[in-house]
Amino acid sequence: MLSSVNRIIVALVFLAALRPASVAAQQAPNGEPDPAKVRIALGPFLVNPTISLTNVGVDNNVFNEADHQSPKRDFTLTVTPAAYFWLRAGSTWLSANIKEDLVWYQQYSTERSANTSYAGNWKVPLNRLVLRFGGSYLNTHDRPGYEIDARVRRTEAGYNGGVELRAFSKTSLLVNASRLKVDYADNATFEGASLRKELNRLSTTFGGGVKYQATPLTSLSLTASRLEDRFEFSPLRDSNSNSAALLFNFDPVALVKGSAAIGYRDFKPLVPGLEPFDGFTTKVDLSYTLLSMTRFAVKGTRDVQYSFDVNQPYYLLSGVELSIAQQVFGPFDIVGRVGRQKLAYRDRAGAVVAVSDRVDYVDSYGGSIGYHLGPELRAAFNVDHDNRTTELTLNKYDNLRIGFSLTYGF
Repeated sequence: MLSSVNRIIVALVFLAALRPASVAAQQAPNGEPDPAKVRIALGPFLVNPTISLTNVGVDNNVFNEADHQSPKRDFTLTVTPAAYFWLRAGSTWLSANIKEDLVWYQQYSTERSANTSYAGNWKVPLNRLVLRFGGSYLNTHDRPGYEIDARVRRTEAGYNGGVELRAFSKTSLLVNASRLKVDYADNATFEGASLRKELNRLSTTFGGGVKYQATPLTSLSLTASRLEDRFEFSPLRDSNSNSAALLFNFDPVALVKGSAAIGYRDFKPLVPGLEPFDGFTTKVDLSYTLLSMTRFAVKGTRDVQYSFDVNQPYYLLSGVELSIAQQVFGPFDIVGRVGRQKLAYRDRAGAVVAVSDRVDYVDSYGGSIGYHLGPELRAAFNVDHDNRTTELTLNKYDNLRIGFSLTYGF
């Protein structure tokens, strides 16, 4: 059954389908909001609703089990309504988004869930000074990442603020801070470990930097920050990190879209006996469209991630995902995607571990054939395969998912 939030979003989607897409495109100054994404305009209140029906098909390994454990298969589907909101209040902008994944499995009811996320921001321009305030909330019953295969309940609540001072015509000074609370449910466990006990934490970040607006569509930032992680029930994991990064941001209407960052992180556990990490980090999310026919996209990451295993408390995640979408003819297109993630674990000194300095790999590949029923409505047949290789027999798995999807909006 849909929640009240979902009913509102679905209603907005159908309202948007009846309203011209060009409405309010001229009302959005400087790309905020993105004119191409505005679907409904009610005076100063702008809305872009979207909805997608994904994973309508068969999941051949519901629990990511090894072959000798007789992997379970089931019919599944996911419905994702979402909406993005903007409100002009004087010279300021209020923005928010709501998203909910409704996940259904036919046989294994324990895997069904409603995953909700909220986020809001307030941008306040004051002559040469811009203030930003924001908050977010996530309530999900899903896998936390590439390591933990159990779908478990957790919440993430955070808030942030920042100041941008335009010192020169193209140069601004930045100051920002944020706080995030991660809280797992009491019954969230994986391989006998309590995820609440091992991973509940409070993360505090503060820093600053310099931003240079190279072109109207491209900015370059040099930032430095400090991150303090404090674990609620496992202080052996507490750590401090000092980081510096060079960040490129590209406007949604630029030839290259997205962002790319390369930096350096000095990760230091506060309790002796765990090897620190110092080295370069990356975070990339870029796309490029060639001749309006071919779209290339790349996502990449390299950074520290916490493990549920107290004897191997963290790992270095290095990964890349590539995709190519090609319009074949008329309304038909094809998409190919491939990715690899590397999890390199660090051992606690003196701890007994099954495999010392373990390295796991998660490989994925897949594709889809799509048909555009309209400018914003796409139906597709999808095939995706995931595989994890590791020296731990119980953690190996292969998973093939075959199904259909239907997406409306951006």
